[in-house]
Amino acid sequence: MEPSLIAAVLALSAAAAWGAGDFANGLAARRAGPQYAVLFSYLVGLLILVVAAFARSEPLPPFIDLVWGALAGLSGMIGLLCLLRGFAIGRMGIVAPVSAVLAALVPVVFAAATSGLPEDVRLVGFALALASIWLLSRPEKFGGRPAGLIMALLAGLSFGGFFILLDQIGDQAIFWPLVAGRLVACALMLAFVLFTRRPLFPAQLPLGLLTLAGVLDVGGNLLFLLAVQSGRLDVAAVLVSFYPAVTALLAWLIIREQLARLQIVGVSLAVLAIVLITI
Repeated sequence: MEPSLIAAVLALSAAAAWGAGDFANGLAARRAGPQYAVLFSYLVGLLILVVAAFARSEPLPPFIDLVWGALAGLSGMIGLLCLLRGFAIGRMGIVAPVSAVLAALVPVVFAAATSGLPEDVRLVGFALALASIWLLSRPEKFGGRPAGLIMALLAGLSFGGFFILLDQIGDQAIFWPLVAGRLVACALMLAFVLFTRRPLFPAQLPLGLLTLAGVLDVGGNLLFLLAVQSGRLDVAAVLVSFYPAVTALLAWLIIREQLARLQIVGVSLAVLAIVLITI
């Protein structure tokens, strides 16, 4: 199988894992709050990654790879916090696509700055992506702009940074840089909870959802890292940005979320933009 095809399959698999994980984490955030959702799902992921690293007998990578992993983990944590905050106060079917379009655009712009401008068809994809953000951010029928829009924008920028930072890791390192990222994120989240004197275990802590979210998120991280090690960053980042389709589909099927007509058009344009950017 061609390396580019392998990278595409890995990126799309990561999208499925992240989309389902974000849905589970979003439900958990509505019950326990974004901070607890991130902290406990990350703790689950950290445990899985450490066990996997020892089981694989993976040697410690160069220190710079651990630094890149730690920075990626920090950026990803900020993105997930913003995303879950957006889920908690708004609609998953709006917040997820907006964040995904920006998460796809940031690595593509970075690649264009470092490797030259992309083809014309990808520039059309960029224009459609911006149009989709405008449609998704249109005021709702009753009230102002959709709740959680600012959080979605911040999440998208942070996820884009996460993709770029993860791409800096060497091809031989897999688990330990991800461990470094999770360790930094968990330490910061735990320090925040203790500093604000919040209870370590809230009364309504959905452990089942958080465990599922942690497993899926780790799977998405691992699959995406393998994807960028096998192919181009910009293509992998755009393909993995299909994850909101999974989140929105699960939100429609399970909790019956509805979208306005213009927002449905916005979601469709976002998907089309991702396809054009990938060509």
